[in-house]
Amino acid sequence: MNQVSAQQLASWLDATLQAQRFKDYCPNGLQVEGKASISHIIAGVTASQALLEAAVEQNADAVLVHHGWFWKNEDPCIRGPKRKRLALALRHGLNVFAYHLPLDAHPVLGNNAQLARVLGFEPERDGDGNPMVCGPDGLVWLGRCNPPQTLEELGHSICNALQRRPLLVGNTQQKIERIAWCTGGAQSMMQAAVAAGADAYLTGEASEPAYHLARETGTSFIAAGHHATERYGVQALGAAIAREFGIRVDFIDVDNPI
Repeated sequence: MNQVSAQQLASWLDATLQAQRFKDYCPNGLQVEGKASISHIIAGVTASQALLEAAVEQNADAVLVHHGWFWKNEDPCIRGPKRKRLALALRHGLNVFAYHLPLDAHPVLGNNAQLARVLGFEPERDGDGNPMVCGPDGLVWLGRCNPPQTLEELGHSICNALQRRPLLVGNTQQKIERIAWCTGGAQSMMQAAVAAGADAYLTGEASEPAYHLARETGTSFIAAGHHATERYGVQALGAAIAREFGIRVDFIDVDNPI
């Protein structure tokens, strides 16, 4: 069975995702050091207790996630659920790799790129073929619905693709041609989509101001689920690791309705 050192994998991931480019809310990369060599990785959206237990059950050497640990402004004390998760990882020598904003932004493997693939959006591109983006850190993508759909029709398409009924705010018969999106909890970035002239803005979560912004600007708002919109980047990244190093990578979806 092929193996890769934890440090070699960490270096490859950091370089591939350009992790140092982002000022993030958490550390990106190898958050917890485990076994020196890795032959089996469990990938998932969040480094939850359930995902760690699944990794232990399958004798994995590492977990690879989008939502890791040690978030800015959280209580730094290691107790309660945090202690249980960390103790489990250390006891079984699990490496914990986590990439937050770098995984959102990657032009091929990232959550935004992969959600476009799943939902059939056609990203707009500049003269060099790079995706057209806006908002903080260029995290909001711009593209086209192909073919154009009403907001109601788009809602049905999203529900079928993600197996999650989205929240729609706007005129359900509005024709959606140009769309902006950013996966996860990016509802505060809607103003960038409005400024870019999008017909609709899609993200994972909703907040109270988004409703008023949608009503007052005519830009429809779609909340399709934080977890549901961020299942695909880590799967694409896991597949890239398997191709690069010839090791086993399995994705486990510990579902979350939020």
